[in-house]
Amino acid sequence: MQLYSIFLNHPIICTDSRVCPQGSLFFALKGDNFNANAFALSALEKGCSYAVIDEAKYAIDDRFILVDDALETLQQLSTYHRKQLGTRIIGITGTNGKTTTKELIASVLKEKYNILYTQGNLNNHIGVPLTLLQLTAEHEIGIIEMGANHPGEIKILAEIACPDYGIITNVGKAHLEGFGSFEGVKTTKAELYNYIINQGKAIFINKDNENLVEMATNAGFDIERGNVRAYSLDTENWECYIHGRTLSCSPFLQMECTIDLFDKFEVSTKLVGSYNAENVLAAVAIGEFLGLKKEEIKSGLEKYTPQNNRSQLTVTEKNKLVVDAYNANPTSMQSAILNFAQMEVEAKTLILGDMLELGVQSAEEHQNVIKLLQQNNLDNVLLVGKEFKNTQNNYRCFNDVTELQTYLEQNPIQNNYVLIKGSRGIKLEKVLTIL
Repeated sequence: MQLYSIFLNHPIICTDSRVCPQGSLFFALKGDNFNANAFALSALEKGCSYAVIDEAKYAIDDRFILVDDALETLQQLSTYHRKQLGTRIIGITGTNGKTTTKELIASVLKEKYNILYTQGNLNNHIGVPLTLLQLTAEHEIGIIEMGANHPGEIKILAEIACPDYGIITNVGKAHLEGFGSFEGVKTTKAELYNYIINQGKAIFINKDNENLVEMATNAGFDIERGNVRAYSLDTENWECYIHGRTLSCSPFLQMECTIDLFDKFEVSTKLVGSYNAENVLAAVAIGEFLGLKKEEIKSGLEKYTPQNNRSQLTVTEKNKLVVDAYNANPTSMQSAILNFAQMEVEAKTLILGDMLELGVQSAEEHQNVIKLLQQNNLDNVLLVGKEFKNTQNNYRCFNDVTELQTYLEQNPIQNNYVLIKGSRGIKLEKVLTIL
């Protein structure tokens, strides 16, 4: 493959003509509002050595590599590169917790291996190949996060990344506008199981999650066989090789983890929220499976510090903030509220933003959140967004975060634990400086 030879000599991939490292390889991708073919010459002038384009009229000299589809070529190149290296790949997807779980797995495996793992939100049809193309011969394991909001997308990403191992953190009501229903979510996420049963080696599964067990069984896995490594937080589920239980969550999660019934160790994480226990246990299961000692697993877990407004505790001069403002859906919202309700602190305030992309089920799901708040006697609640404003509730509501900022400046919150949870599009992180 001529393009692969060029890539080996120019392994830095560029898709933004505004940022063109010297000697890099430019791919002219198309979007709804742009056609990067038109910027290929500019990319070369700024430092790229070659430009992969898919419109012949832009090919001026031999620095332009004309292909049928630049995106498909990028994907094919990444798959070919991944297969040439033979690096072991772990594919990870799920409705909630996939990024935190990926970070925990990476922190654990770093204790023993040279690894590459998805950075930021590079978990789609462009981000996955870009990550794979960063693999080198020195990398022993790659951890590839796969996101989706429409049917069939996990299948495509799995065929690009060719994972040896797979883990689905969970399935919940998210992106229902794209998936159509919860069953659509399950079917799409299960595409990772379908790939592994045919092409991979093993999956890791939370045996407490009936949906995941059903999905794995439907894909052809026998949960009791060696190609399934199950873990559990159920104290009665001792047949699982990996087991755990929560010791404390005030506010940081502390756990006792058990390997093979008797090999126990305690972990003190920097994660807020008991719902992170299954994410921790997933990292334990994968670490143990790949040959790490319990001391290495414990060390990796305890080194991890959450960032990017995910399960993060931020202490300010005024308050202690439980920040989970990167994303929100009915499943993660329920977990966050229930965990916050159980925290034994004197003063609590909840700032909740709309859950986006729920389609026709949006009104019902937002009303369910109101019901959950009322059932748990949570009174100090501030709601942000048009969906929450249209619910029947007695809480203070705001159209957007700007209105909330004005209110908080005039009515400061002090000496509180404050839960901040909402979809990324609501931009609740803007209030952090006020709190």
